[in-house]
Amino acid sequence: MAAKLIANLIIMGSGILGRAVLQAYRKALENANKNGVAHEAFNNIRRASKTMTEQEARQILGISENSTWEEIMQRYDVLFENNAKNGSFYLQSKVHRAKECLESVYQKQNQGTS
Repeated sequence: MAAKLIANLIIMGSGILGRAVLQAYRKALENANKNGVAHEAFNNIRRASKTMTEQEARQILGISENSTWEEIMQRYDVLFENNAKNGSFYLQSKVHRAKECLESVYQKQNQGTS
């Protein structure tokens, strides 16, 4: 008899707690939409996922700011091939994006000095 009573209390309590959590979540989403926080956060995530900074690109390739373009290409070739053979496609794509990022930086520098 006591076990049945305890089981009923646990079931009813978890149902009430579940509804309270759901209501709190809905209210939080509603408040975020009112303030524009949700839209801003979404835009920041989308923007951040598309761009790579020059510093991040240099860290991925393991080069310094004083590296020449030839050094960058040598490092890129080594890392790209290593990840093609026994690495991951994700890392390989990060290496490629890093090279692309630095390529645009070096092209701008060459145009500025020409």
